[in-house]
Amino acid sequence: MAEAHLSLKILPVVEEKRLYEMVDKVIELIINSGLKYVVGPSETTIEGDLDTLLELVKKANQVCIENGVPRVVSVITIDYKPDGVTIDEKISKYRS
Repeated sequence: MAEAHLSLKILPVVEEKRLYEMVDKVIELIINSGLKYVVGPSETTIEGDLDTLLELVKKANQVCIENGVPRVVSVITIDYKPDGVTIDEKISKYRS
């Protein structure tokens, strides 16, 4: 069981027409990580061990910089429980 989930909001400092392009690159990175995730309208929540999640945040920032973004603001929220915590236990009752 995953010990944490992390919600990530990436705010690349770019002109508006490039905003979704950069966010899509970060979401692609998350998809390719193999971790369980849920994309929301303002942030993406990813489930895994804490070290892996924090490394993914670092990579998300690097993806933006490598694609010409001069500055990136990342907002993260972490729910950490050594015995395990899942996305499903928090939101399964709200899914139809």
